[in-house]
Amino acid sequence: MPILAIDTATLVSSVALATEDTLLAEITLQTKKTHSELLMPHIAKLLDMAQVAKTDLKGVAVSIGPGSFTGLRIGLSTAKTLAYALQIPLAGVPTLAAMAYGCPVPGVILAPMLDAQKGNVYQALFEWHQGELKEIQPAVVTEVTAALESLSQQERPVLVMGESAVMYCDKIKQIGKNLILAAPHVVIQRASSVAGLGYKLIKQGVRHDVMGLEPLYIRRSEAEVLWECRHGVAK
Repeated sequence: MPILAIDTATLVSSVALATEDTLLAEITLQTKKTHSELLMPHIAKLLDMAQVAKTDLKGVAVSIGPGSFTGLRIGLSTAKTLAYALQIPLAGVPTLAAMAYGCPVPGVILAPMLDAQKGNVYQALFEWHQGELKEIQPAVVTEVTAALESLSQQERPVLVMGESAVMYCDKIKQIGKNLILAAPHVVIQRASSVAGLGYKLIKQGVRHDVMGLEPLYIRRSEAEVLWECRHGVAK
């Protein structure tokens, strides 16, 4: 039962094919090309390399945010189209949870952080307990220095991952204490992690509505804020 997984929440473009216990193939790339240029060619190449026909797919899992507004829309619209056309289950996977799912390390706090612009980050906290990923803190938008200082007060080691971990690696190293910068292969989003969590959701019977599933933005887009400011709309 192979499923297709998609992650376009940031500049990273990642697609994967996986069964319940096997990662069949994955393409993960960081370039300046847009997701609209890369995503469909990568899906076609992935299926060809793994020798999996579109009709063999049993589900689609997609990273739904938080993250880049444009990237999320491209990934979700592609996943919806495939799920609708092939009449297969669709599972929306929170981006930060997928990142933590890809790092099954007990005894530490997992702190995925993504860029929310203007010195802010999207952040959630997770831990592994008895083989299950548990959310400690739901996704929020917070100022990066305050976020890192708060993490440094935790009693356990904190593994910081995500694009903001790379952006603010010097600040993380400066604070030190219990903060650990994730290794390069863990620090970025991976569609294989979306596949793992998505497969689990589908197996549990989760079937997100193709027409109703929306990105998890957390905050409004800059365009919305600017429009309201220019038109005198109250917050």
